[in-house]
Amino acid sequence: QVQLVESGGGLVQPGGSLRLSCASSGFTFSVYAMRWYRQAPGKERELVASISASGSSTNYAGRFTISRDNAKNMVYLQMNRVKPEDTAVYYCNADGRLRGLGVYWGQGTQVTVSS
Repeated sequence: QVQLVESGGGLVQPGGSLRLSCASSGFTFSVYAMRWYRQAPGKERELVASISASGSSTNYAGRFTISRDNAKNMVYLQMNRVKPEDTAVYYCNADGRLRGLGVYWGQGTQVTVSS
């Protein structure tokens, strides 16, 4: 059974930091590209960061950093200098389409940036 379980969300003050984690199981984690998406109320889901299966290639905005540990089947999103507009539900995504495999989603974790 495939599972992606996000954790680490919560309330954080503007300018603070937060690290989200995504624990993966039920599939061969090391061959999947991993991504973080977010969806704010009333807005479409948007891509925040991505990392290749090996971890050698990453894409993310300046304040956020994505990383992965293939030995632990974990992917992380380090969020720094957060802003109120970063408030959203953050979702972990596993994408194996380059290898003809599936796409999986976690249930999301809420991040609220407020003073």
